[in-house]
Amino acid sequence: MMGIDENREFKPVRIGVLTVSDTRTRENDTSGDLLAARIKDAGHSVAAREIVRDDIPQLRHQLQIWIDDNSIDAVITTGGTGLTGRDITVEAVMPLFDKVIDGFSVIFHKVSYDTIGLSTLQSRACAGLAGETFIFCLPGSNGAVKDGWDKVIRDQLDSRNRPCNMVELMPRLGER
Repeated sequence: MMGIDENREFKPVRIGVLTVSDTRTRENDTSGDLLAARIKDAGHSVAAREIVRDDIPQLRHQLQIWIDDNSIDAVITTGGTGLTGRDITVEAVMPLFDKVIDGFSVIFHKVSYDTIGLSTLQSRACAGLAGETFIFCLPGSNGAVKDGWDKVIRDQLDSRNRPCNMVELMPRLGER
């Protein structure tokens, strides 16, 4: 069986939402609002939410706090994955990854291509594992957040998803 198996137990995931932007505030952070609402609608909890400027040390500092926090299972960032000079999310996050989830970028670009065509080339969406925390980096547009959550991340963070999901890996992420 592939997809959601209603006979399996749903296990909520605690997710940090991090908007990376020099211009967004809590009042106009539509992509962060959209992501937080979708996380809650899926039955998970928004364990933390912040907005940080496009600044590598500041972004790494916030991420490290959440990576070290056992009450946060995953982090989803929105913003800063483009090609302009201020887009630094990928440069900030990659050194924190113990493992890169290469397939995330491939699948994100596939679903994004279905929505926006070749413009998906302008995104450097990525994901990885830092310590025992999954980190997914999405572009800052509402459309990218919808595609990334609805078509990629949501099912992988649903413990009922078959044939496999990331939630069932969580107890084993600290194995050495």
